[in-house]
Amino acid sequence: MNGDTAAQTPTGTDHTPQGGVGVPVLTDQPSPAVPGPREPAHDRPRPPRPAWLRVLARHGYSAPEPAPLAERLVPPMPDGPRVTPRRVEPSALLLRIGIALPAGLWSWLCRWAGWLGPLAVALFGGALRFTGLGEPHAIIFDETYYAKDAYALWHGGYETNWSDNANQLIMTPGEAVPYRGDASYVVHPPVGKWIIGFGEQLFGMNPFGWRFAVALLGTLSILMVARIGRRLFRSTLLGCVAGLLLAVDGLHFVLSRAALLDLVVMFWILAAFGCLLLDRDHTRARIAARLGGVQDAVLARRMNLGWRPYRIAAGVCVGLTCATKWSGMYVAAAFGVLTVLWDVGSRRLAGAPRPYLWTLVRDTVPAFVSIVVVSVVVYITSWWGWFASSTVPGKGGYGRDWAVGRDGATWIPEGLRALWHYHSTVYDFHTHLTSPHTYQSNPWSWLLVGRPVSFFYESPKARQNGCTAADCAREVLGIGTPLLWWAGVVALAYCLWRWVARRDWRAGAVLCGLAAGYLPWFAYQQRTIFLFYAVAFVPFLVLAVTMLVGALIGPAHASRDRRIIGSAAAGLLILLIMWNFLFFYPLYTGQTIPMDDWRKRMWFNSWI
Repeated sequence: MNGDTAAQTPTGTDHTPQGGVGVPVLTDQPSPAVPGPREPAHDRPRPPRPAWLRVLARHGYSAPEPAPLAERLVPPMPDGPRVTPRRVEPSALLLRIGIALPAGLWSWLCRWAGWLGPLAVALFGGALRFTGLGEPHAIIFDETYYAKDAYALWHGGYETNWSDNANQLIMTPGEAVPYRGDASYVVHPPVGKWIIGFGEQLFGMNPFGWRFAVALLGTLSILMVARIGRRLFRSTLLGCVAGLLLAVDGLHFVLSRAALLDLVVMFWILAAFGCLLLDRDHTRARIAARLGGVQDAVLARRMNLGWRPYRIAAGVCVGLTCATKWSGMYVAAAFGVLTVLWDVGSRRLAGAPRPYLWTLVRDTVPAFVSIVVVSVVVYITSWWGWFASSTVPGKGGYGRDWAVGRDGATWIPEGLRALWHYHSTVYDFHTHLTSPHTYQSNPWSWLLVGRPVSFFYESPKARQNGCTAADCAREVLGIGTPLLWWAGVVALAYCLWRWVARRDWRAGAVLCGLAAGYLPWFAYQQRTIFLFYAVAFVPFLVLAVTMLVGALIGPAHASRDRRIIGSAAAGLLILLIMWNFLFFYPLYTGQTIPMDDWRKRMWFNSWI
């Protein structure tokens, strides 16, 4: 995860001189963001070569000249106001097809492509998600819990019990919401439900209302992954590809249109990763400025990396992840290790002789405080509604009165003791949840989409709910776009090779994010778990596929034939994934289709 070989990879591999994968050229003219092969620079100090390179040199291998130190620390971005010149030559490609944009407009588009492209992809994904958001007009799957819990939080500060006919009354026009004040026992923290309730406050207690905020987060996550992909790969094109692939992933799409907690978990994990990526670039930029282009062993081991607001913001996001579902605790551990290893790589590049030692001495404690301590504070604060409720028995949140008058550890506030006891019972619930369920699945099958989850199903007959055949089906199926996920398996193998064999930090970062959301579930295989939990790592699966797409396209300096063939292969893969999404679109949105058409989409018996 901390290897910086990718940033040093010379021209001639599947990286550009900046360290990006397949950085695109915005025009048909040479771009300042994509320089050609460097001439040897004999007038600047050369960093020591790794031992394996020296061994190869004895057998006649001549390694290309490494990039300057500042560029290895922070590879240039492909475009932007501070990168793209104010005047950009017209695109010969556009001119050949008869499109001649005004010079000022074309230059402005090139300069702001890093925002315009991701925003366009996010608007596309948002249009998909908000179109028909209130359909099916029903309480689907676990919305029966979270929509009502969200309403209770906004009206009383804690979750409450509901009558047996509450769903029927909620879905009946003109009926009052049957809210009651007696506390209920819930097993998930409140942040995700607060977010769901925000939409209910705006649009009412109805399907569109309780799905609105989740759809908004789903749309924003497309923008985030596009910007993250751009920064990670130093390519606006690949960033937009990442956003587009996330927009057409079926599982992300379905959970963006349902009032469940897992999309909220995914959003905060992605936000934390993006903050850490920003922290990495900003910290390395400060290091590069202090070094002045020359490695300095003394400065590298002694320097204080300073105030790091982006890492603190990552800690806040991790805390909000944990305050939505406890699975965020694994993210805190993984991302804490990731940011420390990135600091090791920074000090190594700066010239520190023992980078692990000096990172341990100078960076580990600040990282622990930024990620762990901050996230704990955020988590406890998220329970403010429960803390503010009454301690009179039967009048406040569930278990709020547990510590009142109880002996033991009285130096700890009663509210914290009661919360700890509450959490101990919740932990016992989660670790012993083994009740069989029709749609439960083993995490070994997730990447192959072996057992999807049916969120909603009806079997209309002729002339019912738009049925035009003798028998029809109407289903919302929680399943990833199959071709995207199967390509993801290949992409993960490629990323693993890039990380292990080439020490590519970007591949390690993608694998770390995926592992944080995926691997912990293997420790709870006896627990009742579902495929839709996998949405937490879908953005990293998408980033892995994007990295594979970049490798298919090839580096900017590759031959014309190589780029044409690679671009055609990459384009074909993306088109097939988009077709696959459209093919399953009726099952993602609960459209009424003939039963024969429904059967054509049940590719495996385990999907039924």
